[in-house]
Amino acid sequence: MVGQRFQGREKAHSSHPEHRNEARQRLTKRQRAKAHALQAHDNLPQLFRHYADLARKGVAEAQYEVGQCYLQGRGVPASLTEGARWLYAAAQRGLPEAAFSLATLYAMGLPKGFDPKQMQLPQRQRPEVESESTPDYDQALFWSRQAAAQDHGEGQALLAHLLTHGPEQFRDLPKARVLYERAAQNDAPQGHLGLGLVLLEEARSETQQQRAARSLERAAVAGIGTAYATLGWMHENACGFPRDLEQAARCYEQAAELGLASAQARYGMMLLRGVGIKSNPVMAESWLRQAAYGGESDAAALLGDLYIRGEPPFNKPATALKWYRHAAEQGHVPAARALAFLYLSGTGTKPDQRQAAHWLRHAAEAGDSHADAELGTLLLLDETRTVQEGDQLQERLLQRARKGDMVSAYNLGVCLAQGIGGERNPGEALQWLAQARESVVNAQFWYGSLVFHGQGQEADPLEGLHWMEKAAQAGMTEACLAVGRVLVNGHFREGPAGREVVIPPDHEKAVLLYRPAAERDDPEALFALGALFGGGHEVAEDRQKAEGYFRRAAELGHALAQLMLGRYLLKGLGSRQDRAEAGFWLEKAAAQGQEEAAQLLSEIAMQSSGSSSSGQA
Repeated sequence: MVGQRFQGREKAHSSHPEHRNEARQRLTKRQRAKAHALQAHDNLPQLFRHYADLARKGVAEAQYEVGQCYLQGRGVPASLTEGARWLYAAAQRGLPEAAFSLATLYAMGLPKGFDPKQMQLPQRQRPEVESESTPDYDQALFWSRQAAAQDHGEGQALLAHLLTHGPEQFRDLPKARVLYERAAQNDAPQGHLGLGLVLLEEARSETQQQRAARSLERAAVAGIGTAYATLGWMHENACGFPRDLEQAARCYEQAAELGLASAQARYGMMLLRGVGIKSNPVMAESWLRQAAYGGESDAAALLGDLYIRGEPPFNKPATALKWYRHAAEQGHVPAARALAFLYLSGTGTKPDQRQAAHWLRHAAEAGDSHADAELGTLLLLDETRTVQEGDQLQERLLQRARKGDMVSAYNLGVCLAQGIGGERNPGEALQWLAQARESVVNAQFWYGSLVFHGQGQEADPLEGLHWMEKAAQAGMTEACLAVGRVLVNGHFREGPAGREVVIPPDHEKAVLLYRPAAERDDPEALFALGALFGGGHEVAEDRQKAEGYFRRAAELGHALAQLMLGRYLLKGLGSRQDRAEAGFWLEKAAAQGQEEAAQLLSEIAMQSSGSSSSGQA
C-alpha cells in the first residue's frame, strides 16, 4: 500500500504542468546581484521584500528563498509553517533544493494538520505559537525522491538515510548504499558521511577500513561532526589506522567544537583522565558540562564523579548531587544508585531517606544487576513495613549477600543489628558488615559503631573508632558527627585502678571532622564548632567565629544554637550586643523547650520593667 501511494503521487507530480518547467525557476543575474548587494549591507527586511516580489510572480528560486527567510527569521518573524509552504511552492515547480529542504522538514516534523496548499502572500507577520510536531515519513520519502531524481546530492543522501534509519516498512539497505555512492559522487558531505559509515560497517580488512576513512575524512573537511567523531573512534581503536590517542583526541575536539554532544563527552573524558592529551580538569569540566546539557547522561555522571572525588575546586558534594540527578533523570542507572547513597549518607545534602528510596527504586526498576539489594534497602528504610515484608527482605538480602553482593551484605547486617525480619543478632550482623566494610562506606560506620559499643562482641573502642573514622573520611555525615562526639569528650572505662582513659579528647581533630559536615549545613556539626570555638577547649578561642556557627545552626532550627546565639547577642560575647535580636532567638529556643532561654527572657522583661520605672520616677 505504501508503494502504491508513492507511485500515485509520483505520477501526479510528474504530470504537473509547472514541473515541466513551464514556469521560470531561477533568478536572473540582475535579480541575484541585487540580492547579494542587500545581503552584503545586511538589509534583511529589504532582501525579504525583494524575494517576496519575485515569489509572487512564480519564480521558484525566489519562493525557495522566501521559505528560507521564514525558517531562519531573516527580515521576517520566523515561521516554520510559512517556510514549509513556500518551500512546497518551489518544490512543486521542480526546484531540487526546495524538495530536499521540504523533505528534511517533513522528516523532522511539522505541526499536526499542516496543509502546504494554504498559501499566504509573503508578509511580516507575528511569530507563530509553537504546536506539537509529528514526522511524516511518507512525505519525507516522496520529496527526497524528487530531489534525488534530479541528481541533488544532499537529496540523495537524505533519501538514503530514510531508507536506512526510517520506519521499518520503508527500509531498503541495498538501495540506500547505491544512493550514498551517488551522493558522494556529487560531493555531498552527507553522502560522504553515509558512505563512510556503510563502508566501515562492511569492512573486513584494513584496506576496506581505510577506504571508509577516506570518505569520512571528506565529510569531516566539510564540517560534519559525526565524521570527526567516527575518525576519532577509529584512531582510538586502531581501526584503519595505527592506534594514535593524540590524533583521536584531536578528532574528538573537532567534533566537540562542532557541537556533537557525544564527542564533547568523549573529549571531556580524555581531558579528565589525561588520555591522548595533557590532563586538564577545568577544561574537561567545561566540555562535560556542554555534553550533559546536550543530553549525554554519561557526561553528567562523570561530572558527578568529578565533584564527589575531585581535588579543589571540584570537591563539591552538592554539585555532585546535582549532576548525578541530571544523569539519573535521563535513565543513567549507576548515577541513580550514586544519588541514592548521597541521600542516604547526607553527602551534599541533608539525609533524606525518601529520596534515597526513590532513586534506589528507580535503579532497581531499570534492571540493575543489584536490584534485589536496592529493593531490600527500600524496605529497610520503610518504617511501615509489615513483619512479612521484613522476613522477605532478610531472605532476599541473604541470597544476594551469599553471591558476593556487598551492598546486600551491608543491608543484611543492618537488618540483623536492628531485628528486621527476625530477632536482633548483632554477632551475625558483625560478620556481614565485616565482609562489606572494605567496599561500602556505610558498612564501615555500622561495623565500627557496633564494635565501639560492644554489640555482638566485647567492646573494642579503638578498633570501632578506626572504622567509624574511615567512614567519616569518606564524607559520611553521621560518621563525622559520631567520631567528633568521641573526640570532644574522650572515652573512658572503669578498670581495677579506677577510671582509665581509652581515647583521650582531641579537640583540634574534632574540628577537622565537624567541618565537612558543617559545610553540608548539618546543624549538629555547626553547633559543635560554635561550642569548640566559644572557649574552654583545646582550640584557639574565637567567639566571632563561634557566633557565626551558632547563627547558621540556629537558622536551621537547632534549639541549643538558638539559645547560644541569644546569649551571645544579649551579653555581647561575639560581634556585637543586640538585645532585640537576642530576644528573637531566645523566644525561638524557648518555644522548643529550652528552659534557660525562658529564664533569660524573664530577666530581659524584668530589666525592661525596671528601666521603665526608673524613667517614670
